[in-house]
Amino acid sequence: MPYLLRTSRIFAWFMLTGLSIGIIVASSLYLYLRPNLPPVQQLMDVKLQTPLRVYSNDNKLIAEFGEKRREPVTIEEVPQLQLQAFLAAEDSRFFDHFLARAAFELVSTGSIQSGGSTITMQVAKNYFLTRDQTFIRKFSEILLALQIERQLDKNTIFELYLNKIYLGNRSYGLAAAAQVYYDKPVNELSLAQMAMIAGLPKAPSAYNPLANADRALKRRDWILGRMKELGYISEDAWSLAIQAPITASYNTREMEVDADYVAEMARAEMVRRFGEGAYTDGYTVTLTVDSKKQQTATETLRNGLEAYDRRHGFRGAIGSFDVDGMTEEQLSSQMRNYVPVESLIPAVVTGIDDDAGTTRVHLRDLGPATMAFSTMEWAKRHRTENLTGPAPKKPSDVVSKGDVVYVKVMDTPVSDNDEGDTPTNQAQLQVALAQVPRVEGALISLDAQTGAIEALSGGYSFNQSKYNRASQAERQPGSNFKPFLYLSALANGKTPATVYNDAPIVFDDSELETAWRPQNASGQFYGPTTLREGLYRSRNLISIRLLRDLGPETTLDYLKQLKIPTDKMPKDLSLALGSGQLTPMELARGIAVIANGGYDVQPYLINTIKKSDGTVVYEAPETILCDDNCEDLAENQNKAQIDSETLPETKGMALPASADDGDNPRIMRRLADERAVYILHSMMRDVIERGTGRRALALNRSDIAGKTGTTNQQKDTWFSGFNHDLATTVWVGFDQPAPLGRGEYGSSTALPIWIDYMKVALEGTEPKTMPRPNGIVSIRIDPETGERARPGSDGVFELFRTEEAPAPLPPENHNDNGASEEPDDLSRQIF
Repeated sequence: MPYLLRTSRIFAWFMLTGLSIGIIVASSLYLYLRPNLPPVQQLMDVKLQTPLRVYSNDNKLIAEFGEKRREPVTIEEVPQLQLQAFLAAEDSRFFDHFLARAAFELVSTGSIQSGGSTITMQVAKNYFLTRDQTFIRKFSEILLALQIERQLDKNTIFELYLNKIYLGNRSYGLAAAAQVYYDKPVNELSLAQMAMIAGLPKAPSAYNPLANADRALKRRDWILGRMKELGYISEDAWSLAIQAPITASYNTREMEVDADYVAEMARAEMVRRFGEGAYTDGYTVTLTVDSKKQQTATETLRNGLEAYDRRHGFRGAIGSFDVDGMTEEQLSSQMRNYVPVESLIPAVVTGIDDDAGTTRVHLRDLGPATMAFSTMEWAKRHRTENLTGPAPKKPSDVVSKGDVVYVKVMDTPVSDNDEGDTPTNQAQLQVALAQVPRVEGALISLDAQTGAIEALSGGYSFNQSKYNRASQAERQPGSNFKPFLYLSALANGKTPATVYNDAPIVFDDSELETAWRPQNASGQFYGPTTLREGLYRSRNLISIRLLRDLGPETTLDYLKQLKIPTDKMPKDLSLALGSGQLTPMELARGIAVIANGGYDVQPYLINTIKKSDGTVVYEAPETILCDDNCEDLAENQNKAQIDSETLPETKGMALPASADDGDNPRIMRRLADERAVYILHSMMRDVIERGTGRRALALNRSDIAGKTGTTNQQKDTWFSGFNHDLATTVWVGFDQPAPLGRGEYGSSTALPIWIDYMKVALEGTEPKTMPRPNGIVSIRIDPETGERARPGSDGVFELFRTEEAPAPLPPENHNDNGASEEPDDLSRQIF
């Protein structure tokens, strides 16, 4: 007995000593670590990492940026069964215990034996601490968790857990996981789906239903069993749920508008302003683009580039392999080496029937399909930009078995039965031969009154090339520059009736090997020509003589007045032919100045920026077109809402340039005389009525005007056009300047794209023309001389600023018929 008593005393002494040492160590660690623990209140201020989302002005999703997907929810929004599924999986005593057991185990044994971290400890780890598997980290986690439970109620802790926990596939939080795996809101999940998601926190990769279906299913069923054991669900509910198959699939938020170039502009602007936090702080950006116009811009540009490409022939297969004996699965596997480009899908030729005029193909993702010869007739063999081979007569003239080509799925599959029933298998899928264009292009459409970018496409495919030609490509505008030259002339005393001689002209230059002999596009000369006709027929020699008369310096000064960049403009007569360089954005902005009657325009893309809680940190200021007393007018307008602390600077193209004025509206001052602009409108309207833009008559509108543009050797082709509210510019050319080929002009490449876009953009709108300003008269003139027409002679009505009207005829030759006239139908004749 004495021995046992002595032994028990020694054991008790060791236990007390060990416990004392443990308490001393724990207390020391607590005193050491506590000052470095973050305050619990910071939990409520932590920003959940939510992606940047970009929307059109009509609230259609354009893009989402950021690696982590999160959709914060309140605990009240989560179904009770979903909460119970997490409790069953992670911590069924969460609402009962206060971490004492875990703390005791850690102090006494150096580890937590009772299984996994509690929900509170996971909140602490996820919000504040590293993932290092060390005693210090675990102890810090428990200390912080104890503080959390002392200061926050259980529902708040559970809600933080539901929104922060990582659940695989870039989804953080319950709502994000519901969308990623099941494409559903939280309140629409089935019991089996709830249990599947609740099984993910323990090991998001190991129990992922997409990567490890078997393990995920076992984990799900175990959780369902725990829910039954804990009384959360009935026997019947459990039995039904465990029989449910795995229905998870990878779902992304579907983009509602095809606007990659626009989205990239917005992303770059947000990162420039907010740094990497732009990707995680849950900003919502609403752009100025209209979803319908933007989608149309993307599609019409692609269609126009494909049409040009087809005119210049088929360049052949992009690859080939032996298809004999291959199964459909093997064909699909082999086709993984070829990547779709926008709507163009790689397909391999598996059979050709020349007699039937059909070709069998296997698509990379859609399987077998049929290609009719009628979709291949365009495919003359490409030789050069000016030369193609003979027209094919049968499918085998175009492709061979094993060739890999691009195809387009046709909108309406063709049935192979007499009744015309809907096809029921993929073999009846109909496709058309296609190829990825080498030519590129850009389209930009501006609200002429405000500068808001309503649509923009910077190329055929953003995935192929992120180079944004709309804002970055500096190209020669060719004759698309002439409206600015002619506006300069009208502002400096010239009139539409001013006559120049369309005749040969030669310039000797010691810096050139040969003399410069500019010509019209037709190679012909037309004699005395008014400026009006010179513009709508795009006569180069008239423009050169006009610039020589005005002087390049005068014209460049006027361009600066219009805020058109002149740093890459020549100071010689080649300026008249558009030999300088402008981006499509810069050109469209200049056209918008003409469209709105002569007021400044500053293109901008962003309407509003909101934080994740809905707070507006930026709102585009109101735009005011102003002639006089602009500062006084600004003071009387409603102030734009700009959080200057969050948004310290607002320079750049994506936000309005004048937003640096703080809360003030954007005051757009007059840059050009409104009468000169009005007269130029009428001259550019003639481009549509009887000039190089006649194709646009197909729009059947009385309010559109514009100008074609083609540079030397057809390396750049353009069309810019407008009504009073909308200005749109289209450019087509190669990234590395090269001839587009004979017969390719702005009227054949860019104009059809412009027409297809404007048809949709102006659909349902009333004609909108610039109001006629005071100080303009309409006078009947002799088009040969530009003077007033004599009585009884042929004449046309022309517009003049009052002070520049032709002198009256001598009294003996003058009567009322030749005087200044204002008949009701003059505007109809002019427009």
